[in-house]
Amino acid sequence: MLTSHRKQAILAALKRDGQVIAKSLSEEYGVSEDTIRRDLRELAAEGLLQRVHGGALPSSPAAADFAHRKQISTESKSAIARKAAELILPGQVVIIDGGTTCVQLARHLPATLQATVVTHSPSIAVELVSHPGIEVVMIGGRLFKHSVVAVGAAAIEAINHIRADVYFMGVTGVHPTAGLSTGDLEEAYVKRALVARAAEVVVLASAEKINAASPYVIAQATAANTIVVEADTPEETIAPLAALGIAIVRA
Repeated sequence: MLTSHRKQAILAALKRDGQVIAKSLSEEYGVSEDTIRRDLRELAAEGLLQRVHGGALPSSPAAADFAHRKQISTESKSAIARKAAELILPGQVVIIDGGTTCVQLARHLPATLQATVVTHSPSIAVELVSHPGIEVVMIGGRLFKHSVVAVGAAAIEAINHIRADVYFMGVTGVHPTAGLSTGDLEEAYVKRALVARAAEVVVLASAEKINAASPYVIAQATAANTIVVEADTPEETIAPLAALGIAIVRA
């Protein structure tokens, strides 16, 4: 089998099974594991998969920059945001993450809601400027332009002084074994710090993020108490997450 054909077969198996194991591919295609690992490295370099120990997982298309992500799954993100907004109770201190789905969440907060929103996203803060009942607390730091959020030591120091009722997290990958992940190391540290300061964590996950992985792990999947998904998400897709005890809410 030519290398190009083998790579296409690997991608087809990844799409079909949701993961590939290097040893199994080596046996199936009659080549060494070193050859398969090279194939996986080259495919990962093209952004076509995410390598993990012993194999690979689908790579999340949600790792694009903020401007490009605004064009991905816009209707589903809006539906997820509407459902997530229903989970906020009056008087709560709510952390809203950066990201395009979280911007939609800010837009869908009821005009009658009285609450405090903590965010490290200028985009979220701007969305809430005219909201009559929301007090906005901004976390500062170095602006990570790719995601339009504050990151770094200053952000984490400020986060450590907050106790929130709920954290609405944006991610680029949600996987039962690979966990919650994102495409930037500093952003992953900030999200991990936010998880530690919230009594409850709600992950907003449109279809392209489920069973996908990005390079930097935020936390194990079980750090999420709830995952809000699209209404038509197949049961077999979310069953491994539900089996971990995570509440799955359909938009």
